Amino acid sequence: METALQTKVEESRSELIQLVSFKLEQEEYGVNVLKVREIIRMPSITRVPNTPHYIEGVINLRGKVIPIISMRKRFSLPEGETNSQTRIMVIDMEGELMGFVVDAVSEVIRISESEIQPPPAVVNSAVEQECLAGVINQTDRLLFFLNLEKLISRDERSLFSGMM
Repeated sequence: METALQTKVEESRSELIQLVSFKLEQEEYGVNVLKVREIIRMPSITRVPNTPHYIEGVINLRGKVIPIISMRKRFSLPEGETNSQTRIMVIDMEGELMGFVVDAVSEVIRISESEIQPPPAVVNSAVEQECLAGVINQTDRLLFFLNLEKLISRDERSLFSGMM
């Protein structure tokens, strides 16, 4: 009985998942592709007064107003220039759409769940520890796997829904 259970656990650990990888500064991050609704170029953003520093404002996306969050500001990284590579990843956050500004979207990658290693305890740099779901060590790069739902708390999300 134990061996059948162990086999089932190992099979589920090696399940393939797809990630959208993106860049901030020189680092690469990934989020589950199932959470990404779409990736758009930078439109003009309407500023909203009295919001947290990492909120860029809101945009109108086909009739729906969505808040836009600067990933650089949220991770306490220096501000970068918006260029032709800058994108907004529109993410489904428990039924609410939110846009995240990133330096560039790289690719969709397919990995085995077993490739995701737990984040090192020393990772406290720019990423809030709880939203870092793991680290993926590929031959030529390290990629930080993020759980964006833990990056923005429920209280913050309810604040954003009041903006619209």
